[in-house]
Amino acid sequence: MRTNLLKRLTAALAMGVFALGVGGGVAVAKTDLLVYTSIEADELAKFKNAFEKDYPDINIKWVRDSTGIMGAKLLAEKDNPRADIVWGMAATVLLQLIPYDYFQAYAPKGVEKLNPLYVDPKNNPPLWVGQRAYVAAVCYNTIEGKKNNLPIPKSWKDLTKPVYKGHVIMPNPGSSGTAYLDVSSWIQMWGEEDAFKFMDALHKNISRYTHSGSKPCKLAAAGEIPIGVSFAYRVVKSKAAGAPLVLITPEEGLGWEVEAMAIVRNTKNLAAARALADWTISRKSMELHAPGYAAVALPGIPNPVKDFPDVGGKMIKNDFAWAGANKARIVKKWTARYDAKSEPRKK
Repeated sequence: MRTNLLKRLTAALAMGVFALGVGGGVAVAKTDLLVYTSIEADELAKFKNAFEKDYPDINIKWVRDSTGIMGAKLLAEKDNPRADIVWGMAATVLLQLIPYDYFQAYAPKGVEKLNPLYVDPKNNPPLWVGQRAYVAAVCYNTIEGKKNNLPIPKSWKDLTKPVYKGHVIMPNPGSSGTAYLDVSSWIQMWGEEDAFKFMDALHKNISRYTHSGSKPCKLAAAGEIPIGVSFAYRVVKSKAAGAPLVLITPEEGLGWEVEAMAIVRNTKNLAAARALADWTISRKSMELHAPGYAAVALPGIPNPVKDFPDVGGKMIKNDFAWAGANKARIVKKWTARYDAKSEPRKK
């Protein structure tokens, strides 16, 4: 009888602990989701907080760096990918990884509502899905520009004028996706020979090349350089913080890139990765993606930034497949000609 009583007490205690684990009081282990990304570092917290509020059983663990650096890391891991999902990465990088069977197909809930330009056109279900588009831009510091008697440039080719010598900083396309969208867009607009002639002339005016796409405008915002070649979000962000910058969208046309996501083939956290993919294209998420960017994947989401320029008419017809396929060759050619002015790389 005493033995039976002991068994009943043990069973009751076990059920009580289980109930606490389900209903609260005892912490339930979270799923750690390893996410490789190149979105701006100052955006990470808002996405993590919003997603984890909706999915409290998932903990996002970011690995973040510039597009070129993250692309190289992904490629180095191709035989044994470590990330669960690649998220907020240039579509051209994802396209380079597809031949290595890097990703697994998945159609996030609501994908049929997205602009088709943001969805993998070659696979159904898609291997990648876009989040938003970012565009090239130039930032001009009005105080430093006036101090150095520099007119506000209106075009890309204005930047090759002798008056700007030593006053321009841009990123390196080997490490920055922003820089590569510039270089690839110049080639698509003008042809490769004329584009490199332009870059030869621009190089004479470049103070140095950075390994971050946002750094040129951060430096311009700080007054360290009058002109930075970057992308629109960074200019908007710096202006909102009080920097004396003018946002310039060069008249010849703007390179642009789709920021996209793809689930890694061997993830052990597939349900969590799919949850992030589903959440990412929800209206709530798209509204978080919109500020300072050219457009988001879900139609009808306005950009809340006051006076953000209408760049739609300037966005070039971008061949992402060509840009991805030719990236290694173009970067190699660019490096041979201009890399001497690049900042030291991270070790």
